[in-house]
Amino acid sequence: MGKIWLVTGASRGLGREIARAAFDAGETVVATARSADGVRDAFGSDNDRLHALALDIVDSEAAKSVVAEVVARFGAIDVLVNNAGYAELGFFETFTDAAVRRQFEVNLFGTMNVARAVVPHMRERRSGLIVTISSVSGLVSNAGGAVYSASKFAVEGWMEGFAQELAPFGVRSLLVEPGMLRTDFMDQKSASFGSIDIPDYAEAIAQYRAFVKEANGNQPGDPKLLAARIVALASQGEAPSRFVFGDDARQWASAKVDQMRREIAQSADRG
Repeated sequence: MGKIWLVTGASRGLGREIARAAFDAGETVVATARSADGVRDAFGSDNDRLHALALDIVDSEAAKSVVAEVVARFGAIDVLVNNAGYAELGFFETFTDAAVRRQFEVNLFGTMNVARAVVPHMRERRSGLIVTISSVSGLVSNAGGAVYSASKFAVEGWMEGFAQELAPFGVRSLLVEPGMLRTDFMDQKSASFGSIDIPDYAEAIAQYRAFVKEANGNQPGDPKLLAARIVALASQGEAPSRFVFGDDARQWASAKVDQMRREIAQSADRG
């Protein structure tokens, strides 16, 4: 039967590719999305190694219920892929407070809900891997990405510390930080823009929206390749704690590291 995988946000995009890659590798996959029908539309009907379940990750009780159902049926969850999320793309002042809080409710607190439900079973077995789909935007922020990056920076900080808490119990962590992937992440199914009109930002926002429209569907990163890499890393006994995927992501992350080195050195020079 192989390992038991639980993948959130599996009806489309990277989550769908990860679920498919794990299944093709002989693993048993429980694929979740807010609608189980959405998962079945992507994969077809359930079979011995592929099961679709409905899960809205912001519902902590639903997360507990799904995890209990999976453990009761299969006896374990070996790999959790915390993938579900979306992006608020736009300038910070154009977002309502409710929109910003919703971004954190899904990307951070929803991800925490699923981990909180799964981890006790992994600790009990002294085994397991948590794959958290972050983004290079969890390392580097820019104009138009402040709110989304803030949620991913928070995910990074949480998992970096949580991973150290879990390590003594044999539970491993992999933070995945992709660059721009050719998925529907930038279309209206996954991305949302600010609703407050601020004339000072009008020209910059128009340019940013044009960039997003042009980039959508033309991103350099191959989600199938990333999915295959994640499945391969999950099979290793000593997987890295971070995996930066894509030339764009590595360039941005390296530039950020170089900038931080310079600023740290400058701070020392100034006493």
